[in-house]
Amino acid sequence: MLTFKYTSIIFTTKLDSVVHISNKPSSVVVCAAKGPRPRYPRVWKSKNRIGTISKSKKLVDCIKELSNVKEEVYGALDAFIAWELEFPLITVKKALKALEEEKEWKRIIQVTKWMLNKGQGRTMGSYFTLLNALAQDGRIEEAEELWTQIFSENLESIPRVFFVKMISIYYSNDMYDKMFEVFADMEELGVRPNNSIVVMVGDVFKKLDMLDKYEKLKNKYPPQKWEYRYYKGKRCKVLVKQPSRFEETEKHMDGLIEEEELLSESDEEVKTDLDTVADEASNRLSKISEEVN
Repeated sequence: MLTFKYTSIIFTTKLDSVVHISNKPSSVVVCAAKGPRPRYPRVWKSKNRIGTISKSKKLVDCIKELSNVKEEVYGALDAFIAWELEFPLITVKKALKALEEEKEWKRIIQVTKWMLNKGQGRTMGSYFTLLNALAQDGRIEEAEELWTQIFSENLESIPRVFFVKMISIYYSNDMYDKMFEVFADMEELGVRPNNSIVVMVGDVFKKLDMLDKYEKLKNKYPPQKWEYRYYKGKRCKVLVKQPSRFEETEKHMDGLIEEEELLSESDEEVKTDLDTVADEASNRLSKISEEVN
């Protein structure tokens, strides 16, 4: 019986790959197969990156030049974010902060409503910014509608600052019946009023000659000496100012005694105390060294 066999061919030569080295290191990249591969620049990545602060300034400058027509403002805002891959929420928030410092309440209302219509930034901070802007612009009815919407949707989780704002709005516009309703809702939900609310409600009781209720209010809610604030995500105990007039109460409510100023003062006091302790320690060490010598 005949059989045919094929002998296997043995290759002894090795494949040596040649790597070309050029003067431009970015033009040729050596891959895993040891072969040159051309590298092209990425067109979709921009080298000059613009920060959120400069973007927010551009947004503010773009809005200021426009009229108060809703369509014109919304069109400019849509054109501003047209080439953004994601909604620039941080940029818009910083622009709102800048407009709030300049007291541009109408622009704040327009930008906030535009942002909420886009489905972005639906937080308690955004709603409070809108509520404050409506109150400052004199739109009491719109502020009441926003308040009822927030109160109905977040009945058990609404922050105390909203109650303070609505009571201050009703107090300044002599709407005492609605003010008492908000205060009653506040007590029913178990939210403890701060000193500013107690001062405003007590002042109304005095004006209406309700001295019995005023005494009950004072006995039920004595003035607080300390209050807890959040500074950079940390809970801090802060000394509370006792507001005696409505102007001081409004400042206390709007700024909430601005944690940064109070804490910066406390930091300066701590630094001065540390400096004095360090000076005393150095003096004692110098005296001890002189005595030893």
